[in-house]
Amino acid sequence: MISITTASVLLCVFAGLFFLALWMYYDRRDHRLFEGQRRRSTFHCVRCDHLYSAQKGTEQAECPACGHRNPRLHF
Repeated sequence: MISITTASVLLCVFAGLFFLALWMYYDRRDHRLFEGQRRRSTFHCVRCDHLYSAQKGTEQAECPACGHRNPRLHF
């Protein structure tokens, strides 16, 4: 039989590992979600003067306000 001290130490170690695993999982998940939102291209519509964004790598995108296709902005 294991002593109460050994059992409490094992319980604390397993609880710490469990919370560490949860923290790492949610940190990586949030990082992926943030990067997906952050990596976007900005567009300016020459017809209706609307500013909008689309996924990264898109060279032309349709304006959500008027439907005109515009090239991305270069900074």
